[in-house]
Amino acid sequence: MSMAQGSSRRNGTRLGVGLLALTLTAACGGGGSLGGDEGGGEGGGEAGGTVTVGLVIPQAGVYTPLGEDMQQGWDLYLDQHDGQLGGYEVETVVADEGESPDTGVPAVQRLLTEGEVDALVGIVNSATALGVAEQVAEAQIPLIVANAGAEAVTKDAGNPYVWRTSFTNAQVAAAMGEHLAAEGVGPVYVMAPDYAAGQEVVAGFTEAYEAAGGTVAGQTLTPFGSTQDFQPFLSNVQSSGAEAVFVFYAGGEAVSFVQQYDAFGLKDSTPLYGSGFLTEGSVLDAQGESAVGVRTSLHYSTEIDNPANTEFVAAYQEAYGELPTTYAVQAYDAANVLDSALEGVEEVSGQAIAEALETVGEIDDSPRGPWTFNGQTPEQTMYLREVAEVDGTLRNTVVTDLGVFAQP
Repeated sequence: MSMAQGSSRRNGTRLGVGLLALTLTAACGGGGSLGGDEGGGEGGGEAGGTVTVGLVIPQAGVYTPLGEDMQQGWDLYLDQHDGQLGGYEVETVVADEGESPDTGVPAVQRLLTEGEVDALVGIVNSATALGVAEQVAEAQIPLIVANAGAEAVTKDAGNPYVWRTSFTNAQVAAAMGEHLAAEGVGPVYVMAPDYAAGQEVVAGFTEAYEAAGGTVAGQTLTPFGSTQDFQPFLSNVQSSGAEAVFVFYAGGEAVSFVQQYDAFGLKDSTPLYGSGFLTEGSVLDAQGESAVGVRTSLHYSTEIDNPANTEFVAAYQEAYGELPTTYAVQAYDAANVLDSALEGVEEVSGQAIAEALETVGEIDDSPRGPWTFNGQTPEQTMYLREVAEVDGTLRNTVVTDLGVFAQP
C-alpha cells in the first residue's frame, strides 16, 4: 500500500460498489460499453474530439473511501470545465482497483486491452502501480498516479509513461524530520507498520532528522495490518527517554494508535507527530478528541490560505456535503495536468499525451499551492498541520509552510 488504508466513512460510501470489476461512466453524459467504439478521438476543441480516460480506483474493499474521494476530485474538475480537458470531451472508464495488485493489475490490463483508453489516472496501491508500470510503457498509454507513494514508481520502475500528482512516502516524512531537528525537538522515537510504505517513511524521516542534527531515541516497526494493541510498543516509548514521537499509520491503525496514545497517557507528556495520513480524511472523525494537538506534515490541508483552495473547498462541500481530502486533490490535479497536456495535442494518442506531459510547466492553480514536476513527481510545498476544532469540526489547521520538497 502507498500511504493510506481506508476506514468506514461517516456519510457512507456513495460509489456504486458491486461485483463488477469494471464500470463505464461518462464524465458529462453519454458513455459507452467497455470494448465499444467510443475510444480515442481526433481534433479537440472546436473539432469536438474525445479523449477516453481510465480512472483506476478502489470501488470495493478496505480502500473504498479513498476511491470515493479520488472520483469526487476527478468529477469536480470535469464539472467545472464543462466535461472537457484541453478542448476534448472526456469519457471516463472507471475500473475497480480493489485492495491489492491481485485485483488492481488485471483491472489495468483489461483497460489496456479492451478499454480503448488514451490515458490512465488513479491507483491507490503502490504494488499495483509498480505492477503495471512496464505494461503501460509497452502499450504507450500514459499513467498519472494519483496516490501511490512508493519511491520506485518514478525512480527504479519509472519510465516516460508513468507520472504522479501525489507524493512519495519519504518526501512527506523528510519534511517533518528537517523541521523537528531545526526546532530542537528530540530525541524522537519513530514507529510505523512493517511494510514497504512504513519502511520508506521511517527511512525518509530518520535520514532527514539525523542529517539535520536530531537524535533518534528508538525505532519500532509494528506488524502490519494485525496490530490492535499498541500498549507494549507505547511502553517502549515511555522507557526510551524520548521527548517526542513520530509515526506513520493510516486507516484503522491510525484510529487505534491515536486513541491508545491518548489513553496510555503519552499525549500530554510526549508530543505526537506524524506523516499527514495519520489524521487525514475519515480517520480524523473516528479519532475524535484524542487527535486534537497532533501535528503532521502533508502537501494539503483544507485550511491552506490561497484563492484556489478557498474556491475548491467551497465547491467540493457544495457538491458532496463534506470537506475534501488530499486524495481528492491529487485526482483533481491529475485532471488539471491532463487538461494542460491535452491543450497542445492535435490528435489524441497515448504517445502524444505522454510527450505533452513533458511540456507541462508549473501547476499554479492547484488547491495545494503551486507545484511543478521534478522527475515526474511533484516538487511541492509541505505544510505543518495541527488538529484543532474549527466551527465544531476537527480540521488539520496549517501551522506553517515547511518549504518546498522534491522526491528524495
